Formats: sequence, C-alpha cells, structure tokens
Amino acid sequence: MTPLHLELLAAAKAVPEARRAVREHLGVPCPEVQLCVSELLTNVIRHLGEGTPVTLRVTRADGRTRVAVTDPEPYAWLVVRRPGPDEESGRGLLLLDALALRWGVEQGPEGKTVWCELPPSEPAPAPASPPAPAPADLSGRSGASP
Repeated sequence: MTPLHLELLAAAKAVPEARRAVREHLGVPCPEVQLCVSELLTNVIRHLGEGTPVTLRVTRADGRTRVAVTDPEPYAWLVVRRPGPDEESGRGLLLLDALALRWGVEQGPEGKTVWCELPPSEPAPAPASPPAPAPADLSGRSGASP
C-alpha cells in the first residue's frame, strides 16, 4: 500500500477532513487510527495554534499502521498529563498511549514528528445470523384460542 502524505494547515476544520482521508486511503473502518490522527492534529492546534503547517503521513507495514504528524516547532516537548476528573482537556496522549503499540517524538532541524504505531486491525465480526423461525403450528388451532 502506498503511504498517505498530506500537507495541510492545522485547523479545526482540517481534523475531520484528515480523518476522512485516512479512512478512504485505508479502505476499511479504522476508528483507532482516526482517533490518533485527531489527537495529534488537535495537539498541534492547541499548542502551536491554528494555521500551523503540518504534514500527516500514514503508512502500513507488517499489518501495523503508523501515523506521523510533523510540525515546524522543534522545541515543543510532549508531556503526558494526569488530568483531574473535571478537566476538559489533557487526555490526548493518554489515549494515544492506550491505543498504540508504541509512540514517540523525533526531533529534527525542521521541526518535530510525533508518531504512533497501531496494531493490526481486528477483522470485523461477521453479522449475527437471524434467529431461526419458530416452528409452524400445524394443529389447525389459532394462537388466540386455547
């Protein structure tokens, strides 16, 4: 499979567009991958601001899916927080850590890349068979009479 490579500006409207592009590229339901894309892009928006240029790459190898978001800020450090029960933010990296086999940050002269690798997707369960019809009452009596 060819990698997905998107150059975009980190903005709230770009998040659902990126999730949709990832879903179309992979060709299968991929809610965990889409959630990681959302979290990584949202972190850029929150910490670097709307309009920050980013590169989103999604690759597959050995069944694993790798999501990587590169932004121009080489010195922004990621900190996994333990938010309180009433806090409305601060759980993105906890979600990433829970879903991913592994994740990390690569620093470079042009910025940093935050990446994660997700395990192979479980095949969708087969639809349940419809229940067998009840046996026909061949006694000649209606169901309403005793």
